[in-house]
Amino acid sequence: MSFRLLATCPATAARAGVLDTPHGPVPTPAFMPVGTQATVKSQDPRELRALGAACLLANAYHLALRPGAETVRRLGGLHRFMGWDGALLTDSGGFQVWSLAPLREVTPEGVHFRSHLDGAPLFFSPESVVALQEALGADVVMPLDVCLDYPTTEAAAAEALALTQRWAERSAAARRRADQMLFGIVQGGMYPHLRRQAAHALAALDLPGYALGGLSVGEPKATTRAMLQAALPALPTERPRYLMGVGAPEDLLMAVGEGVDLFDCTLPTRMARAGGLLTRHGRINLRNARFRAAASPPDPECGCAVCARYSAATLHWLFQEEHALGGRLATYHNLAFLCGLLRDAHAAIQAGSFEAFRAAFLATWVSADPAVGREQRARWRATQERRRTQIKRT
Repeated sequence: MSFRLLATCPATAARAGVLDTPHGPVPTPAFMPVGTQATVKSQDPRELRALGAACLLANAYHLALRPGAETVRRLGGLHRFMGWDGALLTDSGGFQVWSLAPLREVTPEGVHFRSHLDGAPLFFSPESVVALQEALGADVVMPLDVCLDYPTTEAAAAEALALTQRWAERSAAARRRADQMLFGIVQGGMYPHLRRQAAHALAALDLPGYALGGLSVGEPKATTRAMLQAALPALPTERPRYLMGVGAPEDLLMAVGEGVDLFDCTLPTRMARAGGLLTRHGRINLRNARFRAAASPPDPECGCAVCARYSAATLHWLFQEEHALGGRLATYHNLAFLCGLLRDAHAAIQAGSFEAFRAAFLATWVSADPAVGREQRARWRATQERRRTQIKRT
């Protein structure tokens, strides 16, 4: 397990590197498709390899509930269980500390959950989360942390940061496997001095890598960038940096320019299932009537297997008829788009042309309306709240 820097951009902080794992190299910067429950929805692992994915992400909280870490371990580990021979990263369940707030209680010792499935009790401590991920067998593992909503007070952010730091120390002490990389997670809310404090404290633990959590939770994009600029200079340059939960193309290229190496997000798969497609000119909705007779590829500038074989009209019809194939094909394209974007960024950094590459992309890219994102998050939170209310009643 190691990380090698191959090149840096003289005009920005962008880096091209390689994360070496027991299951193969991961050229960075890289986008990691999300397979929360040991599968990237609708995609076969061979397809993920074909579209350029080198590392996938799964979620330890969800796998602890179903099918259970012991079941996965007994069946040969998470790689074999999901049929994936590349690198794997497992998240700890820290995101659920935020997303399942009404169903959990945070204590100094850990987090008491009520399962979002049936209300059954579940306790996560820093040590048990490390043991859980060692049983699953991912290459990169994350410690338990406290992620906060936005906005939040400075006092609440400082308290969560202190707890996250103590849990990181306990997690590091609990490690038993030498073939896994434990990343620390920088928290601190939207307060630059807390982000710097967190980064310095985690760097002192000399961990194999570092993640930036608690971002992309509804804050303005300028705030996200400011938090990266506060934390990244305090992290060791020779270790990989991972920005959690960010997947919009313009945000990826912004963060790459600040020195981030790894990314994950459910955005490309979630929007694909609703008919959303990423193109060089922004997002399109394949359900729109203008694609009913479009004989051109869904994205004429894309060379992925979907755009090489299908017309936009075909995908429009699949979505109109609610065929599962529509979401499957759009998911493949969106993941190929983001993996390809960061693969091109890797090449541009090595060629010394990252600034020009990013400027050329952003010159034709049209960002989504932030109001749409806020509306989508509000709908998601309302759905989650209804589910939590149902669980409480039972």
